[in-house]
Amino acid sequence: MDGLKVGLIGSGFVSTIHAEALKMVSGAEAAAVASPTEQHVMAFAEKHSIPNWFTDYREMLSLMELDVIVLGLPNHLHAEATVAAAKAGKHIICEKPLCMNLAEADLMIDTCREEGVKLMYAEELCFAPKYVRLKQLVDDGALGKVYLVKQSEKHDGPHADWFWDVELSGGGVTLDMGCHALEFFRWMLGKRKAVSVYAEMGTHVHRDRTKGDDNSIIIVRFEDGAVGMAEESWTKKGGMDDRAEVHGSEGVAYANLLMGNSILTYSDVGYGYAVEKAGATKGWSFTMYEETWNYGFPQEMQHFVDCIRNGAEPLETGEDGRAVLEMIFAAYESARTGKKVELPFATEASKPIDLYPKS
Repeated sequence: MDGLKVGLIGSGFVSTIHAEALKMVSGAEAAAVASPTEQHVMAFAEKHSIPNWFTDYREMLSLMELDVIVLGLPNHLHAEATVAAAKAGKHIICEKPLCMNLAEADLMIDTCREEGVKLMYAEELCFAPKYVRLKQLVDDGALGKVYLVKQSEKHDGPHADWFWDVELSGGGVTLDMGCHALEFFRWMLGKRKAVSVYAEMGTHVHRDRTKGDDNSIIIVRFEDGAVGMAEESWTKKGGMDDRAEVHGSEGVAYANLLMGNSILTYSDVGYGYAVEKAGATKGWSFTMYEETWNYGFPQEMQHFVDCIRNGAEPLETGEDGRAVLEMIFAAYESARTGKKVELPFATEASKPIDLYPKS
């Protein structure tokens, strides 16, 4: 098989990361991009040397040369775009969260299976080099029997306006960033089954911007008694904070994704991929070198490309994305009721935020 041709849907923050990551991937190249604003998608295509651009992704899907589509568009459009891409015979890499609800998740998974294409769930924490090394310590038995895994991701809010609109995003920080932690736990623990979820969440700082939660703590219990604890926040000032801990019977390991890989920086104007919305990089922050690589995006893309080329099962699948989404719904239900929620959890809610306590 010759090099895979990749089509990007979206030209915002995460699609910029996807485009940069693909430049580091062997056996694939970005061949097309689609985004509704003509001026923006033209500039994006020119910046990243992408030969084809479209304002309607459905037109892009008609390109026979495209092998795989990468979704970098708002959450409420994931299911629609996945079904369209699958029916066009394209493999799909879907950014987190998988979609808005469990019915959509089942539709995406079933359609991709019926069309014979791969649905890959883009959880980059499973490919971040520091976390991959942490997983190796666990798998090698260096920490003994793991009984507690912690992960936290905190900053001062999303980079794009649609995240604040719960009708487009489906939820607040628990959905946006909690999904990272929940799949991190599953991956670190060998994809063992989660049996219950308890969550505390609230809207403490951004009530003027969103009806969603901006801070949350989530506790997940797994088979064999291991516990995962997530701390997720859109309320932290002073730049990104992304770290993990694994506690076992024979040891403990702490991994900070930024510290040790960064430059302590002060900036009045901000910097980075989304400099026009760079609140998170104003003032003091941690500047990453080789940021895309340190977060695992090129490694993730390389893995997915290799899976397509070799017919292999991806590390992160649509089924994994669905398992995470079920846990997210359970977390919102727990926050609503104040009780621990047992898994499996069935709900007909159209989006997680529908279960969020109304103030």
